[in-house]
Amino acid sequence: MSNLIAISYPDVATAVAVRDRLSDLQRQNLITMEDMAVVERRANGTIKLHQTQGTTGMGAAGGALWGGLIGMLFFMPLFGMALGAATGAAGSAMADAGVNDEFMRELADTLEPGTAALFVLVVRSTPDKVIPEIQPYGGHVIQTSLNREEEAQLREMMEGTGVR
Repeated sequence: MSNLIAISYPDVATAVAVRDRLSDLQRQNLITMEDMAVVERRANGTIKLHQTQGTTGMGAAGGALWGGLIGMLFFMPLFGMALGAATGAAGSAMADAGVNDEFMRELADTLEPGTAALFVLVVRSTPDKVIPEIQPYGGHVIQTSLNREEEAQLREMMEGTGVR
């Protein structure tokens, strides 16, 4: 089961820097994330979502592969690839995986203009190694799906009062 963690930052550049650092940590197998997104509340009050990955392209590629293989059975691999790519792209575009966009927009409405929040769906992590890596960026935990004890511990560590 994944845990949702939302952390606010004073600007979008800081939230993006933390997102990029978490991506590096995922490559090092210190954290496994299902989804990650930055939500920016611009100075004029509008909300902008910065998604980390587009699923449409991956769906099109997978659909083309399977369509090509099935098309080979009927001696029409190009037609099968084209049909598979279109179907895969359409299906991926309609599927909304990860953090719910509407939830992110609702929470972003509570942010001050000019600030941003990072939303992370964490599957597994090594907190004693991950948190010190993102702690220098600051940030304020605004919402989690962790239990009270774990959330309090995360807040303490993010504020720099926790033990490393």
